[in-house]
Amino acid sequence: MTEEPDLDHLREWIGRSAQASDIVTAQLVKGLRATLFMDIGEPKRGDAAPFTVHWCLAPQVYPMSELGPDGHPTRGGFLPPVPLPRRMWAGGELEIFEALRVGDEVTRTSRIADVTMKTGSTGMLCFVSVDHLIATSRGAAIRERQDIVYRDISSAQPSAPAKPPPPLPVAKHRETHMADPVLLFRYSALTFNGHRIHYDRDYVTKVEGYPGLIFHGPMQAAFLVEFAAKLHGGTAPKKFVYRGVQPLFEGSEFSVNANEAGAGMELWTANSAGQPTMKGTATW
Repeated sequence: MTEEPDLDHLREWIGRSAQASDIVTAQLVKGLRATLFMDIGEPKRGDAAPFTVHWCLAPQVYPMSELGPDGHPTRGGFLPPVPLPRRMWAGGELEIFEALRVGDEVTRTSRIADVTMKTGSTGMLCFVSVDHLIATSRGAAIRERQDIVYRDISSAQPSAPAKPPPPLPVAKHRETHMADPVLLFRYSALTFNGHRIHYDRDYVTKVEGYPGLIFHGPMQAAFLVEFAAKLHGGTAPKKFVYRGVQPLFEGSEFSVNANEAGAGMELWTANSAGQPTMKGTATW
């Protein structure tokens, strides 16, 4: 039986901070462009990187002996030691001031902003919000909030919602791609993400109870940001807010969709059945 989280203890982590640095390399930019179905090119020093390249920079590196059964580092350290076993990226918010560029030395300053709990249709949920500031020698490049959700192993979401979601609007702009295991592996490699739900089919189906490998939340968000920028003359949105709706699984086509909405855009990814898996809004 999973230990019930002690919220008062977990909230002691609020205010904890950490800092890490990395360099945007041409090889990293090529790999991310390829993974996001962009023109790869031959990036040179000073060329703009994809707008969410910061998710590939300065990943936490732990020895194998300090990894948990899910492939993540054992609980504690910078993030609070939430005892619920399933961890996923729930959503967040980006403010993009300027693109990172090949050759940039980037510093990420992170702070635990909040820890909350609630009970939802899938059981007990614990949310950890983390604020990040991404900066270069030119100043602040990105301000971000990440929302991480932890849930019990017994609260596995079904492969389809219990009731049909409301119909989505018809997308004026749409792209489709395949969510195959190679795509998931490439993004895991770029982000040094050992989470086994993205590459270990036996683990994700037999231990966590999902029907297949799960698409990374940040990769869906990356597709939405790049799609929004492409539809806006190559200019990244000043603000992008997004949330996961349901898991997107490997093995089928998925779509990246957008509609204009006033001065901004409504964006969403959807599975092959047309059900939304992530929703976002972008404003300039």
